[in-house]
Amino acid sequence: MMNDRTQTSAGAEPAAPATPAPAPGGAPLAGSPRTSDMPDDIRQHLCSSAVARPDGKGDGTTREERLALKELAFSGRPFGPGSRTEKEGRTMTGAEAIIASLEAEGVDTIFGYPGGQAIKIYDALYDSTKIRHILARHEQAAVHEADGYARATGKVGVVIVTSGPGATNTVTGIATAYMDSVPLVVITGQVTRGVIGTDAFQEADIVGITMPVVKHSFLLQSNDDLTRTFREAFYIASTGRPGPVLIDIPSDLAGEQMVFHYPDQVDIPSYRPTYRGNAKQVKQAVELIRASERPLIMAGGGVVTSHACAEVVELAEKMQIPVVTTLIGKAAVPCSNRLNLGPVGMHGSKYANLAVTEADLIIAIGARFSDRVTGKLSEFAPHAKIIHIDIDPAEIGKVRDPQVPIVGDARNVVSAINERLDRLGAEPVDAPWVETVFEWRDRWPFYIEDFADYPDRIAPEQVLEALSAKLDPHASVVTTEVGQHQMWAHQHIHREESRTFISSGGLGTMGFGFPAAIGAKIGRPGAQVVCIAGDGSIQMNIQEMATAIGNGVAVKVLLIDNNALGMVHQWQRLFYHERYSCTEFTANPDFVKLAEAYGWGAERISHPDEVDAALDRMLAAEGPYLLDVVIPTAQTVYPMVAPGAAIDDIIGAIDVTLGGVRVTEKGMSPAGETAGTVAEPLPLTAATDGALRTGGAVRMGAGPMGAEARPQPMGETAAGDDEAAKGGDAR
Repeated sequence: MMNDRTQTSAGAEPAAPATPAPAPGGAPLAGSPRTSDMPDDIRQHLCSSAVARPDGKGDGTTREERLALKELAFSGRPFGPGSRTEKEGRTMTGAEAIIASLEAEGVDTIFGYPGGQAIKIYDALYDSTKIRHILARHEQAAVHEADGYARATGKVGVVIVTSGPGATNTVTGIATAYMDSVPLVVITGQVTRGVIGTDAFQEADIVGITMPVVKHSFLLQSNDDLTRTFREAFYIASTGRPGPVLIDIPSDLAGEQMVFHYPDQVDIPSYRPTYRGNAKQVKQAVELIRASERPLIMAGGGVVTSHACAEVVELAEKMQIPVVTTLIGKAAVPCSNRLNLGPVGMHGSKYANLAVTEADLIIAIGARFSDRVTGKLSEFAPHAKIIHIDIDPAEIGKVRDPQVPIVGDARNVVSAINERLDRLGAEPVDAPWVETVFEWRDRWPFYIEDFADYPDRIAPEQVLEALSAKLDPHASVVTTEVGQHQMWAHQHIHREESRTFISSGGLGTMGFGFPAAIGAKIGRPGAQVVCIAGDGSIQMNIQEMATAIGNGVAVKVLLIDNNALGMVHQWQRLFYHERYSCTEFTANPDFVKLAEAYGWGAERISHPDEVDAALDRMLAAEGPYLLDVVIPTAQTVYPMVAPGAAIDDIIGAIDVTLGGVRVTEKGMSPAGETAGTVAEPLPLTAATDGALRTGGAVRMGAGPMGAEARPQPMGETAAGDDEAAKGGDAR
């Protein structure tokens, strides 16, 4: 059966959601600027992203354009010309029909890697003048690039790979997209139908392997179903709760002749996502909001996916309700909006976590109550009633039972709530609640100017605050890898528009952020795109430097370099008695030389005074550029909630009333002091400071030859280098 989070292979009948919805092609969504029968020239214009906009944003990025694309998706119509192409009615091979189908869907960019069972598809692609192919250097990276493209533009990302290892290499990328609800269509070549199941060369049951992490799978058995399969794949990927769809195509079908007819509509009777919230439940939600004294909005990734940001801001401002955001929901509300309290959960602010703990009503919109947000579930929001709005009925009540569950598209549901509040003349929440939350924010900020745990070393907070100030929030995209740097970026990179902060949330995939940045830059060529990475995760897909330079993609990488797997290293320090098992790097490369070998610009800095000018050089570079920022291995990302603790049991929050020092209120403090005392940072020694080297000096790793045999950078001793090599990037 299939709803928004389950799937089937071709031939199985998906089951309908519990609540019926309008059939494809029905009335347009409330508030949509386009109707479902918009002219083809408008549709084609909206679906083209090859040329940057004069304002530097790149096509397909405005709210109006995204809503128009959303309207097309919900109507069941193709994103491109559909049947109105010059190829309609022609006899062609299956491979040519695959490319024609992609063109009919308005696809202009695909990511992939060729191979034997996909060679016919690539041969047909050779003749396309409408599709740009990005040759990745690894299939996993190709999927991440398509993912970043999809998140940045709101379009469906497309991938083509071959069978066997080519297909299995996509699994992590597919799972990453599935967890974060990203629309992808992944096309895999397969061995010929006659040898499927015989362990043929490069055969793998990719449909079976990916079944738990796709929204839907197709194993094509006949070219009679080819064009319908592609139309259904794009429709399923982009509607309801978006997700990845896989199409597995035996290579003999790619060579067979067929007549090309592309459908302009799709009809899947058992797949009817619910878009409009139940009127009775909307009424109940409004009653709870009006009665609440301490309401709070929790905005998740569904707000971004639904393009509901304006409606959520309207609700927050109308009723003066503070907002907390999940990692994937970042920028659902502009960071400059005073009601936005920002990140919540394990590395959320103390004031945001306290707001959740003290709230009497939580309006969760497009959020799934992840364990990294809730902490100890039995103590999460203990005083609060819950309104849960989600398009996926499987999420409702999965973690926390709501008093008012509303299944529907977030934009439609929140619009309905706003309209009813207006009709009733609802008054904003009493000021004391909002004032109290703002007082908490003033007392426990994430960061205060000139604060550093290690004053003569670069603080990650410092460099990310500086980067944030230099980026135009309306014409830039920031991606992250996974680890400490990801949390610092979540805390300190300020975003004003949705789809400008891209990170792997659900799966937490190291190796995601860099290729995702390449995809985002290709999708938004006029935007400044920066990947914030760690020295561990960057090495998981570092070969994509060749993809960037080979395709003229001027992406920037800010490398937070602490010479260890920092997040695990941090946990080992705090919770495992400083037993640093397998988290300290002993043979990191010289990242500057490595980048230069790929044709990138690069430099390294290690002193706070170097930060500002180095960031300017990175952002001004015409081509791809890596800035290696060396920080102490002992640097810890705070505030933090210990695993299994309640989210108001916070370690390491800055308290300005005590002079701007890190403290703990309830549980264990970072250095093991009793609750309520000052939390001192770990003292710097050669073993805990990855920056004990001269600023800008060549970095050497402790290899198997031994420290005494390795060449030494100027001003650095063998012993000092051996100690400095010990030390955090992170899972």
